[in-house]
Amino acid sequence: MKEKRTTEMSILKIVFIAIAIVIGLYISIAGWYTVDAGERAVQLRNGAITRTNDAGLYFKLPFIDSVKYISTRTQNRSFNELSTYSKDQQPAKIRASVTYKVPSGEAENVYLNFRDIEGLASNTIERQVPNQIENVFGHYSAIEAVQKRAQLTKDVNDAIKQSLENYPIIVESVQIEDIDFSRAYEQSVEDRMKAEVEVQTQKQNLEKEKITAEIAVTKAQAIADSTLAQAKAEAEAVILRGEAEAKAITAKTKALQANSALVELTKAEKWDGKLPATVLPNSTLPFIDTK
Repeated sequence: MKEKRTTEMSILKIVFIAIAIVIGLYISIAGWYTVDAGERAVQLRNGAITRTNDAGLYFKLPFIDSVKYISTRTQNRSFNELSTYSKDQQPAKIRASVTYKVPSGEAENVYLNFRDIEGLASNTIERQVPNQIENVFGHYSAIEAVQKRAQLTKDVNDAIKQSLENYPIIVESVQIEDIDFSRAYEQSVEDRMKAEVEVQTQKQNLEKEKITAEIAVTKAQAIADSTLAQAKAEAEAVILRGEAEAKAITAKTKALQANSALVELTKAEKWDGKLPATVLPNSTLPFIDTK
């Protein structure tokens, strides 16, 4: 009987030792936790924050301490078909996206006020982005929103960042990915663009015709100038020839007047050897025709 009790005591002792070992192993294993790069850990004891930890290996008391992880990585949230109106009352649906993150030093603040990053986004990004896009878009006419897309995006970025500057969140960028107007408005824009293209085409044709006309005028002027120059040259040539002939006749006349023998010589040179066919009346001297 006594031996039986001793055996039972031994078994109980072994069980207790085994339980102690298991508990010790659990504590040694469950008491450690790691924090990955790109996140912060908020360590709690009975619900109160004891500390926040960066990336690394840390110890906590099992069953007493707990850990909440807050990501500090860049997050992205999309907004599809945000309904809004332009300054000229044109309805539009906007597709946008936002990239944001929690500053590393704001993990405790995020947990205290929003519990986690999803709660933070729901109370900040989800509320402010649609409101600010609607406000900013309302300052642009429909055509301005299309033509000044870059400026619209910048204004939206500035407005959203300013509205969230008091929250533990950093908005890195806001992208206006698409602006979808009503079919009627898009058709009117298409018709207007066609009309503008037609006007530009007409202007180009008129400009082309103007250039062609200017070329024709230039050619005609060149031809006229050439003809006038040629006529002037011919006239001057005629004048020069006439002056030369006149000077020659004058010189010849003076020479004949100065020397009568030269006259007779000239007549002789022009005589063809035939007797004169004409005799002047009442004259004994025959007339020699020098022609």
